Amino acid sequence: MTRLGGLIDGLDAAVSAGAALDVNVTGFAIDNRKVAPGTIFGAFQGLRVNGEDYIADAVKSGAIAVVARPEAKVEGAIHIAHANPRRLFAQLAARYFAPFPDVTVAVTGTNGKTSTVELTRQLWRMMGHHAASIGTLGVTTSVDQVSTGLTTPDIVTFLSNMSGLRREGITHAAFEASSHGLAQYRTEGLPVLAGGFTNLSRDHLDYHGDMDSYFDAKMRLFDEVVAPDGAAVVWADDAWSDKVMARVAARGLRLLSVGEKGEALRLVTRTPTQLGQTLGIEADGKLFKVNLPLIGAYQAANALTAAGLVIATGGDVAKVLELLGRVQPVRGRLERAVISKAGAPVYVDYAHTPDGLRAAIEALRPHTKGKLIALFGAGGDRDAGKRPLMGKVAAELADHVIVTDDNPRSEEPSAIRAAVMAGAAGAEEIGGRRAAIAAAIALAGADDIVLLAGKGHEQGQIIGDRVLPFDDVTVARECAG
Repeated sequence: MTRLGGLIDGLDAAVSAGAALDVNVTGFAIDNRKVAPGTIFGAFQGLRVNGEDYIADAVKSGAIAVVARPEAKVEGAIHIAHANPRRLFAQLAARYFAPFPDVTVAVTGTNGKTSTVELTRQLWRMMGHHAASIGTLGVTTSVDQVSTGLTTPDIVTFLSNMSGLRREGITHAAFEASSHGLAQYRTEGLPVLAGGFTNLSRDHLDYHGDMDSYFDAKMRLFDEVVAPDGAAVVWADDAWSDKVMARVAARGLRLLSVGEKGEALRLVTRTPTQLGQTLGIEADGKLFKVNLPLIGAYQAANALTAAGLVIATGGDVAKVLELLGRVQPVRGRLERAVISKAGAPVYVDYAHTPDGLRAAIEALRPHTKGKLIALFGAGGDRDAGKRPLMGKVAAELADHVIVTDDNPRSEEPSAIRAAVMAGAAGAEEIGGRRAAIAAAIALAGADDIVLLAGKGHEQGQIIGDRVLPFDDVTVARECAG
């Protein structure tokens, strides 16, 4: 049994005067519909919903305590007050759900988080550890994958998942730390031994407002989340990397930089091969040759960042680099879906930002003898400013561009396409995504490559308030059949 007093002890929190803390806690919730007798309810102010409006409903359902701002109105339950209730709620929940896997690492950045945590999991598994990854693909272990639908799930789901993994025997876990998750304290409470940084480019400015605020949200990983005696693995070749390393130095974390400018793992050479690339990596004063079975510069970056995280948490350098030659492609990340009847390979990628699209096209270019055909759209109800920028990147780098629908959500699909087309000189517009995919594959000859970008691993298309079944890989195979 877990007593409320034990959870609060030692934390900076103001509790209702005269409150009896010798009560049993049965769980945590931030959704009043999930409250049961004995629950601690977190009531937070959000962009669209104010959790404080649901305090009374939570108390009626049996909440014994409410974590909220000091000025929130709480009647019939213990008010645990704090100026930053999200953070305090995370700290309390972490004490309730502990213990967690012994070795935990987190990865932040605009692109590459999913691949990096999954490659980290694969490397750990090949080293004999019981490992898992949590992120956009869900919770992945060597035997199972469960979708959560979010890059960084809510704090209750996150901590209960981590606790459940520990009970299942998982000793090593890697998770994605999104800017939203970091800003909203959804990755707090458990000891994070190392953090990884992949890159930073425009995304989520509808939420953060500007790039500096977006960067600061990401940097909470190194400023506060990684343990004080922990490590930071930084991809050194990004425009923001020097600023990241300055924050790492200010915190006093151990730094492992990777990439062409890296010191821990320095990328000396990179040569594309038919189905991957050969890397020359300098580490510990020695030169290692790695036959990486993944194509594209950005996948080499993700692989080296993952290797850095494994090394930072005790992995042997030579062994880790040897194992890079055995990693498997990550779902929806330059995943080869099918080869058309004409002989053109069709790749599916999650790229949904200007930089992500650039990286995916540039990854495929060395493997393209003929035309590179790029198909993509832009999501509705998200940063509209990136739409023409994505169009411009595609028009400049691909030989033929098809602009179609992504997840329009509540917006008019034609208006989203028009915004993308404004930057995509000479592009072709085909509204329905299935029709667009069919057209792209029909257009491709034996020496061509087709890139279907934007949705990657996703299994549905969000139109209005409905999620319709749609998988780029499945549709590509059907259209190519």
